[in-house]
Amino acid sequence: LEVGPGLGVLTRYLAEQVSMVHAIEIDRALAPKLEAAISDLVNVQLVVADALRLDLTALDPAPTKLIANLPYNVATPIVVETLIGVPSLREWCVMVQREVADRFFASPSTKAYGAVSVMVRLHAERTGFHPVARTVFWPPPKVESALVAFRRLDGPPPGPEIRRVVEGAFRHRRKTLANGLSLAGVATRDGVVAALDRLGFEANIRAEGLPPEAFVALAEALSD
Repeated sequence: LEVGPGLGVLTRYLAEQVSMVHAIEIDRALAPKLEAAISDLVNVQLVVADALRLDLTALDPAPTKLIANLPYNVATPIVVETLIGVPSLREWCVMVQREVADRFFASPSTKAYGAVSVMVRLHAERTGFHPVARTVFWPPPKVESALVAFRRLDGPPPGPEIRRVVEGAFRHRRKTLANGLSLAGVATRDGVVAALDRLGFEANIRAEGLPPEAFVALAEALSD
């Protein structure tokens, strides 16, 4: 699965390596040139659509890898939504802005750590990270980039209740976790404090202080 193939340069390379490439391009103005660039490739299926609105699970054959150069505004939602919503995908290799790449696998109690960090780390393990200087692009952008690769973890994926707790927790990240989840309508403050106590965490802990696996335990405790 390639999101944003552009003029098909990477698409042609990928087509030499795999049995099928699903190329999803949102820019209709690029479509004629892209079609011409890959017209001789029988194992490329071009879909002109928004990858975030397309039912990626309907692609046949089901994609197992996602490779893309993702712009800032869609990098996070495409990664998170494909991790959660496209179970056939097992591996990702994406070029993103450096700050986005850092956020994917950020550690607790750091500035970069947030809801996306928790969701990505609950679904996948990082297998590669390569900083990319702005000087390799023309014209040079004002930001640094990074190529980051990760692989889906074995075992059952986190359920929707865990995502609800994670997103609610970071919606008010400057507040304590108990107050934040209460404001987000996920649980009562007293309920969160009691659950944290059972898990061995202080009542005044903030969302960024909780490691990813603790959010799973917290969601289970709150459901009880």
